[in-house]
Amino acid sequence: MPIFPVLKTMDFAVSLVPSARKTDLSEARIKLTYLWRHGHLPDLQLPTTFTEHVQFRKLHDRDMRLPLLADKVVAKNIVAERIGCEWVIPTLWHGELLPPKSQWPTPFVLKARHGCNQSIFVHSETANWQAIRRKAERWLGKAYGYWLDEWLYMHIPRGLLVEPFIGVGRALPVDYKFYVFAGRVEYVQVHLDRAGRHRWILLDRNWRRVSAQSSDADPLPPISLTRMTEAAEELGRGLDFVRVDLYEVEGHPYFGEMTFYPGSGLDPFSPVSLDHIIGEHWTRAKSRIPNAAQQT
Repeated sequence: MPIFPVLKTMDFAVSLVPSARKTDLSEARIKLTYLWRHGHLPDLQLPTTFTEHVQFRKLHDRDMRLPLLADKVVAKNIVAERIGCEWVIPTLWHGELLPPKSQWPTPFVLKARHGCNQSIFVHSETANWQAIRRKAERWLGKAYGYWLDEWLYMHIPRGLLVEPFIGVGRALPVDYKFYVFAGRVEYVQVHLDRAGRHRWILLDRNWRRVSAQSSDADPLPPISLTRMTEAAEELGRGLDFVRVDLYEVEGHPYFGEMTFYPGSGLDPFSPVSLDHIIGEHWTRAKSRIPNAAQQT
């Protein structure tokens, strides 16, 4: 049976049982999705791999800083305070109901405040605004992260925001995702051609490729790599793990977002051994930053 009908059945079951049992159902759902993607069950008692740590966080980490840092509106204020206003992409508007007609100069980006991978790039005044409004309404109508038990998204107000498009021409900027453990960047994931044949390359903090070889040449480091690393480490200070997503446009670095469940822990690494190697960093980071907020 395909995975998503199974998850819908489990969602219905959750609504019928006392809250004390919902954790058990969440654990069962997490195990099922993990098995579907990775081919084996996760260890949710003593996680060792990176993807297992993500599942453990989904089940147990209730640190109320996480929803604030993942909130695309609130995070900008935190980032401006900690690393400077120049890192922040301006917000042209935020709210819950888009106006009947577009009010912003193109190109711009419409995003959901409370979720990931919910963006529309508007490059022209001729874009179908009513279709855009309908899609945005669907974003607001859903509890993002519910099916995958991504707890923090339930604590972010549902909403929308508009930002100026910062790419060159119609090309999306390269996305640099910094893996920060206990305030130290250990890896940078470089995402290429996000609007087309999306793929990524993982490098260590010394800009050496650790992911499997591919037809893509190793990417050149961004001009502002040192500044980006320092900024990501400042934003990750006091957290066992966060992925800080940054961009660089014509030599200027920008903050994108902070992510606490990368790929929901369901994306396999290549080679698979990376899952264990990266997971060791998270295990050590937890021992350095004990967090009393991480309770079920």
